[in-house]
Amino acid sequence: MSGGVEPETPPGSTSGGSTPVGGKPPRHHLTSIRHCASSARIAAASAEFELDSGTLSLISPTDIRPGFLPVFDGHGGTDAACFVRKNILKYITEDCHFPNSMEMAIRSAFVKADHAIADSHSLDRNSGTTALTVLIFGSYDLTYLSFKRYRKMLVANAGDCRAVLGKRGRAVELSRDHKPNCKVERLRIENLGGTVFDGYLNGQLSVARAIGDWHMKGSKGSLCPLTPEPEFREIRLTEEDEFLIIGCDGLWDVMSSQCAVSMVRKELMEHNDPERCSRELVKEALKRDCCDNLTAVVVCFSADPPPQIEVPRFRVRRSISMEGLHMLKGALDQ
Repeated sequence: MSGGVEPETPPGSTSGGSTPVGGKPPRHHLTSIRHCASSARIAAASAEFELDSGTLSLISPTDIRPGFLPVFDGHGGTDAACFVRKNILKYITEDCHFPNSMEMAIRSAFVKADHAIADSHSLDRNSGTTALTVLIFGSYDLTYLSFKRYRKMLVANAGDCRAVLGKRGRAVELSRDHKPNCKVERLRIENLGGTVFDGYLNGQLSVARAIGDWHMKGSKGSLCPLTPEPEFREIRLTEEDEFLIIGCDGLWDVMSSQCAVSMVRKELMEHNDPERCSRELVKEALKRDCCDNLTAVVVCFSADPPPQIEVPRFRVRRSISMEGLHMLKGALDQ
């Protein structure tokens, strides 16, 4: 479920919620699985600090007005994902830390949404959702008596959705998948008295962070292995940053980050249409036998298509693709 664009639901499919934790559905159930293709260029808002989410065009590369793009992937029913999608932006903007401390405001909003599900009498408190939000906003550089505007991007993630930056053809992951068997998450889980069995938190849930799922949590405010608190990554956007891909785990289960970036860049160079790119990502994932919910959001940072990359000629003939070169460079940078 994406917060950027209303998802399309094929006839006969459900409106949300992922498959049961016990396993993926059989292949013949694929036609009834909800999948959606979402796309957005940077959302433009008014001159004041208001936020908007949707598909709007980028005014200029130096536009500092904010945009907000969330993606939610529900499980155990649709209640949690629908509730968070409807309320998360309100919780952020109403927080006392907004807009002076975006990170604190977003962290507080995730926890507030989690507690609201626990307190609700109309929602299934056992329903849960992962959440990834991207906030793009402007700032000023006042160093050396200069007054330059630039854009920053703040990614908040709780769960296994992923945000990947396309940087001149190279994939840069801006979030970490919160899987229970991840070393950092496993250590946190075990320190709080939880266990990881066969890749599942307490043998039940395939993610280590989520909003909702109160059948796996203690009382409000208590520390427990399953947490709604997000991890953050903030970057300053440059001319090399061409686009952003946001997707739920159904996409990344069958496609690497570099593969997705290479595919989107090639498509943008041909037709410069992010909506077509997001649809092609979903189609490609289905071709690769994805049996989970699918959401793909493509955010372009420029009105122009990506430029052709000039590859220097070497005397020694190489036998590695451009995608392979980018993957190698990314590994060396890490």
